Amino acid sequence: MSRFLAARDQGRICLVGAPFDSTTSYRPGARFGPDEIRRASQGLETFSPEQENDLEDCDFTDMGDLELPFGDPSPALAMIEATIGELMEQGKIPLLLGGEHLVSLGAIRAVTGRFPDLRIVHLDAHADLRDDYLGQRLSHASVIRRAVDLLGRDRIRQFGIRSCTREEYPLVKSLAADVPQIIAWAGGSPCYLTCDLDILDPAVFPGTGTPEPGGISFQALTEALVRLIGGLRIAGMDVVELAPNMDTTGVSSITAAKIVRECIIALCRRRS
Repeated sequence: MSRFLAARDQGRICLVGAPFDSTTSYRPGARFGPDEIRRASQGLETFSPEQENDLEDCDFTDMGDLELPFGDPSPALAMIEATIGELMEQGKIPLLLGGEHLVSLGAIRAVTGRFPDLRIVHLDAHADLRDDYLGQRLSHASVIRRAVDLLGRDRIRQFGIRSCTREEYPLVKSLAADVPQIIAWAGGSPCYLTCDLDILDPAVFPGTGTPEPGGISFQALTEALVRLIGGLRIAGMDVVELAPNMDTTGVSSITAAKIVRECIIALCRRRS
């Protein structure tokens, strides 16, 4: 049984799987990510030495995966938005498991509905600021651009970006910040934290749809996530873009599961 499904069935933190990858432009398979994260979690201890806390002491719920249609992303995004919106009405903090990065847009729309002053913190290798990709405005390559359309550029900050187009680059430079700068910029405003796992170096994490050489280490990412969760007012977050079929060793799946474990523990500590 999954470490996450074995958790208590009540809590402010709610895991929701979004198995969708219809706009993936290179290597599909992120639709298998949520289920594989749960399966791989069984190989983990529940205790985090880094945070000196145990998953078994955390109150959270795993709602399982949404049953999302493939093809046109609009219906899937609407279903994600409705589900996350219901959780927000209940005062929950959603932790969405992708799926490709476009699934974040459904959650961001829902969280913005409850917190109109929302800010977004985006961890990724790619800027995702294209206005469209091959004519498609709803794409994993344009998800943050759609967030800019929704909230404006002043309420978004990015960390870890190392790949973008020439057209994206000026905006990338204006949105870049390190962890202390992000925490200071956010102040007490509600934040949505979105983490594309391809921020990791492919040597650490090959199991993703669009690997990008030159990434950060597992330790650097977990430290950044724990610091951000501890220093921000998190209204919702996601971890996306595990494509487990791209790594037959299973190491990427274990890595993703451990990152999710650290995020759950950090969120629970933040609420205590």
